[in-house]
Amino acid sequence: MIPTTISQTEELVNDFEVRGILPTKTYHLRILTMRVQGLTDGLEAMKQAVFKVLQTERYRYPKIYSGNYGVELWDLIGQPIPYVLPEIQRRITEALTWDERITGVDGFEFEVQKSKVHTTFVVHTIYGEIETEVAVNF
Repeated sequence: MIPTTISQTEELVNDFEVRGILPTKTYHLRILTMRVQGLTDGLEAMKQAVFKVLQTERYRYPKIYSGNYGVELWDLIGQPIPYVLPEIQRRITEALTWDERITGVDGFEFEVQKSKVHTTFVVHTIYGEIETEVAVNF
């Protein structure tokens, strides 16, 4: 049906439903060679999405990313370790779980070195699990 009146057009605009999860197909970032090459999808695309979120400091690039994107780790530098460890876990979980394809983040392990906290954890996605890590200098 081709709409002939404004009310018919409004009915068509309001008469749709989004079903399912949006595809993950995206450009493949080759981190080691710093090149974009081909496309990726599924678990590999999720690994890339997790990496990008964890490498982006939230609120640092407001013209590029929304306030929902990235992780807040910068202000943990110089803070006491008993405060830093649970905050890293909370902030990483919060940064990643806004993406509805990520179902959970757990298995946090911390290794405190001289001036760094090295964190490993597991990201659970609808495509599978991703073991990843983050280092925070302090």
